[in-house]
Amino acid sequence: MSGPAEPPAPGADFIAAVRPLVDAIGGELVPPERAGEDDVLLSWAGGPVAAVRLPLVSASLDHMLGDLERRHGRPLAELDRATKQQVVRGLEARGAFAMRHGVETVAGALGVSRFTVYNYLNRSTNC
Repeated sequence: MSGPAEPPAPGADFIAAVRPLVDAIGGELVPPERAGEDDVLLSWAGGPVAAVRLPLVSASLDHMLGDLERRHGRPLAELDRATKQQVVRGLEARGAFAMRHGVETVAGALGVSRFTVYNYLNRSTNC
């Protein structure tokens, strides 16, 4: 026979609600007592419940590409041309090409040349 169930931790519902957002940006939820100076402290009902450790910029593009592969259910290089163009437009909107080597990284993931990525970018600005 087991005892009474443990009450949920304060802010557990809030943490569950923000977890998809934190995962989408490639962040990590950490206990508030482990928060570093660059982490974002989350408070709920008057007290800290968690902190978000933001990803390194260098890991952000890899995270975005991995997320896109999961959404499409296959490697990005296997997508058709129109879908690759759509991926490039989405990555541009999220600032992927402002990162150093962004075009090269995306081209490698899509299995196309840098020139092709630039063509996709030019096509999206001319439409």
